[in-house]
Amino acid sequence: MSNFNKKTGFVAIAVSLGLALGACSGQPQNRSLYSTKQPVVERSNYSLDLASGAGGLTVAEQARLNSWFETLELGYGDSVYVDDPLSSGATREAVAQIAGRHGVLISQGAPVTPGYVDPGTTRVVVSRARAYVPGCPDWSSKDGFNWTNGTSPGYGCAVNSNLAAMVANPQHLIEGEKGTGETVVATSNRAIQSYRDAEPTGAGGLQGESFGEGGN
Repeated sequence: MSNFNKKTGFVAIAVSLGLALGACSGQPQNRSLYSTKQPVVERSNYSLDLASGAGGLTVAEQARLNSWFETLELGYGDSVYVDDPLSSGATREAVAQIAGRHGVLISQGAPVTPGYVDPGTTRVVVSRARAYVPGCPDWSSKDGFNWTNGTSPGYGCAVNSNLAAMVANPQHLIEGEKGTGETVVATSNRAIQSYRDAEPTGAGGLQGESFGEGGN
């Protein structure tokens, strides 16, 4: 074979390999059944400063707080914190009662917020989490054939986006709900024990029945 033919063959092979690699570069590279599109949880803090004292919150400040909660649509999944330099029990109780109307309990501690809370001022913080799946939907792959046997770039977008939208408390995507120490087994065992300790219905014998005589 002449040098010209050899060079021509090498060029042809190099071009074919380049085309093959170029075709594969746009192919999906995820060959597992795990989705690369996963939910992300973001947390935002909202704060309101209220005038307070040793006696707690005034009626006007309580009304402000309740209106603020209604504006935020406070509900399940939100966390409410009280940052009070005086650590007034009356103030904390007033905030707890108003938050309780919306079905939310007061959490311990308080997240770090901008600014300084002066004595005589109580800062109420509402911490809210939001879950979403970034990069969805993903239709970046335009190829009709999948030479790498990989999942599409948008694989998992539908399931994970629906999960992020439907979860009542997005924080549970990071860590599950903490138990109270009472398990389902303990609760069911109490019901079973009560059933076993109950006196049988036939323990007192059969009751006599009297039937009167009568005609048609």
